[in-house]
Amino acid sequence: MANLDQLKQKYASVLDLIKRRNVRLDHLHAQDDKLVMQGAAPNQDIKNEIWTEIKRVDPNYGDLACDISIDPSLPAPAAQAQKYTVRSGDTLSKISKQFYGDANQYMRIFEANQDQLKDPNKIQIGQELKIPAGAAS
Repeated sequence: MANLDQLKQKYASVLDLIKRRNVRLDHLHAQDDKLVMQGAAPNQDIKNEIWTEIKRVDPNYGDLACDISIDPSLPAPAAQAQKYTVRSGDTLSKISKQFYGDANQYMRIFEANQDQLKDPNKIQIGQELKIPAGAAS
């Protein structure tokens, strides 16, 4: 039986993203062995980021009930690069698809990490990559 602290720890990266992206969190509590989150995001893109992170933590999210609406009166945070730690099976294309919805944007990630990458086809498990913010223009 999961308690609030255990669930908050499991979804810590989601809660951190919520804070960084100016999502208003109206409710955060445990109920029926689930973490219940309810709030509002400044826009659909930020709401999608939250759901992407939830699915990264637990693709089934069976211990989470999340209801995020859109409130355009909330200020959207300034765009900033995110960090991503490379895992087994990752490619820059796969990471690009996850963050941008388009595998062909992988060169944006490569260019932002030329300090540690010499070839876009050679990334290492455990590397921490900078993911440039926002959709491609």
